[in-house]
Amino acid sequence: MKKVLVFSVVGLALILSACAPALGPNNVPVNNDSSDVVNETPTPGSMTMENPEAAHMMEPITAPNVQPATDTQGGQPLEYREENGVKVFELTTKAVQWPILDGVTVTAFTYNGTVPGPMIRVTEGDQVRIVVKNELPDPTTIHWHGIEVPNAMDGVPNVTQDPIQPGETFTYEFIAKPAGTFMYHSHFEGDIQVMAGLYAPFIIDPKELEVSPPAVDKVLMISEWLQKDGQTFAAMPMQGMEPNFFTINGKSFPSTEEITVRKGERVRLRFIAIGQFVHPMHLHGVPFKIVATDGHPVPEAAQLTKDTVSVAPGERYDVEFVASETGQWMLHCHILHHTTNDNVEPGGLMLMITVID
Repeated sequence: MKKVLVFSVVGLALILSACAPALGPNNVPVNNDSSDVVNETPTPGSMTMENPEAAHMMEPITAPNVQPATDTQGGQPLEYREENGVKVFELTTKAVQWPILDGVTVTAFTYNGTVPGPMIRVTEGDQVRIVVKNELPDPTTIHWHGIEVPNAMDGVPNVTQDPIQPGETFTYEFIAKPAGTFMYHSHFEGDIQVMAGLYAPFIIDPKELEVSPPAVDKVLMISEWLQKDGQTFAAMPMQGMEPNFFTINGKSFPSTEEITVRKGERVRLRFIAIGQFVHPMHLHGVPFKIVATDGHPVPEAAQLTKDTVSVAPGERYDVEFVASETGQWMLHCHILHHTTNDNVEPGGLMLMITVID
């Protein structure tokens, strides 16, 4: 009986040994038919993949002769000219070295050289024309996120339009509607181009002016970056490509904008998530009301009072609060790793709201 038991145990061990994967250096499993290491976190830009297009998504973001940005503050109002009652805006896509933090720059694809690109702000019902010149090394398009546009103006490559090739120009034209908080961004190789900075706010004001507009009205575009060894990669939710920098309007704390408001004044913050991660944005000191979602007003009876709102990719939340206490109050993402710069705290998605008498 004992001999049978011993033989059974030995046999089982031999079977398990035959089924186990071969081990390479440091006991890392390797394929049985090659010496390639598997199940390791890929290094950005060095992963060999059977699909060249997928491998392309992991390559460093580059362009010929990239120069430092001449403007360092993004999301500023874009000037326009009027032609026969049409508001005409001009955008140029180009690559720049963009500073997200003192001593940290990224290679960014931009509209007019800034991250975010310039804010287009018009009134509901305006006829707008946007002339886009592509100076990137790759094709691109623009999608008008949340805005009701004709199908031919929707910006989906090879569906509603041909991609705008390098050196080419394309004109978008539509009536601005409805009123609300929107954005525009690339829809060509979005994994790369949007994460590289091709995004910007688009605000459509209502025809009827607000009776009592807020004293402070700020757009806050939230995104992520991956910068390693001086190279910029498209941050995305996959192993080896996770972001190590997080930005509000193209800047990481402490380079984020400080918002100053007087005690008793009403503040509107327009959160826009353009990256690929969810960000629960938390305000210290005072609760806020959610007054609009994805550009659409929330009836007063349905407005939630909160101090934290999770903003998912593509979402917009307009929140309002009254600055009731003086002092410096922090606004930050409550996924606390998102308040670091290259894994060092404090940084990332933080800014200060200073309330004065």
